[in-house]
Amino acid sequence: MIEGPPTLKIRRTIERPDAELVDAFRGAMTGHVVDSMDGRGALDPAIKPYDPESAVICGPALTVGCYPADCLALMAALEFVEPGDVVICTVDGFRETASTGDILAGMFKNKGAVALVTDGSIRDQVGIEAVGLPIFHNGVTPNSPAAAGPGSVGLPINCGGRPVQSGDIVVGDRDGIVIVPQADAP
Repeated sequence: MIEGPPTLKIRRTIERPDAELVDAFRGAMTGHVVDSMDGRGALDPAIKPYDPESAVICGPALTVGCYPADCLALMAALEFVEPGDVVICTVDGFRETASTGDILAGMFKNKGAVALVTDGSIRDQVGIEAVGLPIFHNGVTPNSPAAAGPGSVGLPINCGGRPVQSGDIVVGDRDGIVIVPQADAP
């Protein structure tokens, strides 16, 4: 008999870069970061900040892989987020159902996340504004996600056309999101 994938795959130990290294990228323009990486590193240009006025972000990635139309792995990531993290979630670009809304955004902010990035849609715009967590996304819809899995936390993902690993440095501004591989950051 063919078995389905496990509900969640979780890497419990995340190697994050030194704070000094992350601080060296803080405030850098995404265009300059891309220029220093031979013109590469930006996520899909459709992924933009919800609020351009609070779009300057920087921090180590905590990767989350959600099945399209599902948010179980995002909820599981709450246990592993550390202050300063940028939660970066792929739903394989699925936009018909929100990957997150105001409740999860508020929970991530309370845990110390500095931003949430998804290649999917969001919902609950009024509540998201009240939470104040910078969010980069690929659309808005009121459709609700399920919470059934499968999914992953801390494992390599592909988000917005770029490979991302937990511990990579995420730099964002109004132009979009750039991923700096941790090994290349120094």
